[in-house]
Amino acid sequence: MSLHDDLKTRVNTAVKAGDMRTRDTLRTVIGEAQMEALRRKSEVTDEVVLGVVKKGVAGLKETIPLAQKDGRDTSAQEAELTLLESLLPKAWDRSAIEAALAPVRDELRAAKNDGQAMGVAMKALKAAGAVTTPDDVKAVVAAARA
Repeated sequence: MSLHDDLKTRVNTAVKAGDMRTRDTLRTVIGEAQMEALRRKSEVTDEVVLGVVKKGVAGLKETIPLAQKDGRDTSAQEAELTLLESLLPKAWDRSAIEAALAPVRDELRAAKNDGQAMGVAMKALKAAGAVTTPDDVKAVVAAARA
């Protein structure tokens, strides 16, 4: 089942449960994903949906602190952020990254500088389908090069 279909199912469940916040948030994601697919002249894929979700998460992470600074209630935005973050794939932890980079450890050490080592690492992680944060990869690469 695609992420788009899963979201539609979750909207129906939210409607039946009377959870209006989840319903509205997921409907917004579905609508924006459909608009993005139209702009691209393609179908709604998991990639399109994840792009919309990431954009929403980034926007909320930017606006919530500003609203809190002004003393406004941000509980609705925080709930929306939690829901959107739950839709994103979980990032690998450092031990998983380290295990994935074990086969290329010699290449990491042989790299002329940290930038080249990061390139080697990111290529290997992308091939493994890893979802990572740059800070975690940087820390693992630095430890491997030490």
